Amino acid sequence: MSRAIDIPAADGTIDAHVFTPGNAAGPLPAVVLFTDIGGLRPCYHEKAQQIADNGYAVLMPNVYYRDARGAVVPAGKTFRDPDVRPTLFEYAGHLTPEAQCRDFASLLGCIDNEAEFADGKIGVVGYCMTGAFALRMAAEHPDRIAAAAGFHSARLAEADDPNSPVHVVGSIEGRVYLGHADKDELLPPEQIARMDEALAKAGVHFTTELYKGAAHGFTAKDAPSFDATADALHHKRLAMLLEETL
Repeated sequence: MSRAIDIPAADGTIDAHVFTPGNAAGPLPAVVLFTDIGGLRPCYHEKAQQIADNGYAVLMPNVYYRDARGAVVPAGKTFRDPDVRPTLFEYAGHLTPEAQCRDFASLLGCIDNEAEFADGKIGVVGYCMTGAFALRMAAEHPDRIAAAAGFHSARLAEADDPNSPVHVVGSIEGRVYLGHADKDELLPPEQIARMDEALAKAGVHFTTELYKGAAHGFTAKDAPSFDATADALHHKRLAMLLEETL
């Protein structure tokens, strides 16, 4: 059960989708789902619906709305194709921390004004590059975010990156869960350790888990790195986090 929605934003209009359970009966706790670098596509619609079916209203925005509406990866292509990747990297380059901040405010405004979403705190989940988005949103809106999760997150704590979310996680008040692929070249062990240290020093209630044998992108069904066992575990862990916080 989903519907398309347009969200007014400082930088334009965010095209997004709202997912609810098939038997939804009234407003439900809100969850924001940020797609991976490939943007909106069928496997993420399926993922959002699976989360919604546990009793939530899921808001999935097009993170690339500044540059394109709807799906960015052409039909029959994948975000790994050499003629697609440059476009995605260009669009992703526009998603600075400042741009994310403006988008977070717009998404929260949508949640406050649409009938599907209940009052109260919300959850946020990100994948690949948007694992960092989830952490940043939780850090910038600690009064609103009860739970933040990231799966096969990329570049969470590069030592020489002044825009890394590792510098802002100290203000998070909600729960954090990070599910990492143990064969992820985009998040080596030293970055995992650096993020864990920052969260621990700040007293954030967090869990870090390594998914043994999994590679980057293990939850994306349209990726060669998809791992059905790891994907099922990710859904289990996310469901547990949301149940315990929302």
